[in-house]
This record gives sequence, C-alpha cells and structure tokens, in this order.
Amino acid sequence: MSTGKSGSGKSVKATKTAKAAPGIHIGIDEKARKEIAEGLSHLLADTFSLYLKTHNFHWNVTGPQFNSLHLMFETQYNELWLAVDAIAERIRALGFPAPGGYSAYAKLSSIPETKGVPAADEMIRQLVEGQESVVRTARSIFPVVEAAHDEPSADLLTQRMQVHEKTAWMLRSLLG
Repeated sequence: MSTGKSGSGKSVKATKTAKAAPGIHIGIDEKARKEIAEGLSHLLADTFSLYLKTHNFHWNVTGPQFNSLHLMFETQYNELWLAVDAIAERIRALGFPAPGGYSAYAKLSSIPETKGVPAADEMIRQLVEGQESVVRTARSIFPVVEAAHDEPSADLLTQRMQVHEKTAWMLRSLLG
C-alpha cells in the first residue's frame, strides 16, 4: 500500500491486489509438461555447452585453415546462441524455469569441456561429436513429446536435429 497525492493535492491511498497468473491449460498435463521441460533442459545445456566450445575454438584455431575455420565456427556459434534462446523460451512456455548457470549446465550436459587448445583437426572432431551429441539428446525427448501431442516442442526438436545433423556432416567432410 502506498500513499501519495492526487492531481488535486489530496492524499490518496493506492492499493494493488496482486492476482496470481492463471494456471497453464494448453492441453498437456503438468506431469508431461515437466518431463518435456526436463528433457529440453538437457538440450539447452548441451546447446549452450556446444556454443561455448565452438566460440572457444573460433578464438583459438590456428593453422592453414585458420580463415575458413574461424568464419565457419563464427557462423556456428551465432546459430547456437539463437537456439539457446528458443529452447529456453519453450521451457518457459511449458511453465518451468529454464536452467541458466554454468553449474546447472555442467550437471545437465552430455558435452565434455575441452581442456587446453587442441589442433584444428581435433577441434573439428570434437565439434562433430558435440553436434551429434545434441542430436541424440533432442531425439531422446521425442517419445514424451509425441505421447503428449506437443507439436511445438516436436517442431523445435526437429529443427534442431536438422541443423545439428547438417553441421556434423559439413564438419566431418573437412576431415576427409
């Protein structure tokens, strides 16, 4: 409650009654929404971890392929950055908080952190593995998404798998 002056100079008491947000009624029960959100949290952690790895490699790549890899990695990390937001927003739309800290991502992610600065070919190998890991994580969520008839999450997963499978193929082609 706050007290203030009205336009006429008279004291007025303003009260605001906070109303709770209405419950989520999107045709998916809470148990299924929670299970989907948990799966998407793993996908978010994998995507963010792969973003960090790709950005790191963009900064630190050296050798005869420097320019092409530097630019390729930049394109990839920019795409991953946008994906992180889309995944987190889907988790929120399902009614759950999106994980957002390094320690949470470390617990949820299947992508290992890179130690040191590997050679360019090893960077490419690690990124192929990371791209494929994200695909496996996305694919693992499908059974609950399909059972719940959650088409928006299915669409998001399909889009992510297409991007990561294509990127893995392109990276793998650099290795011969």
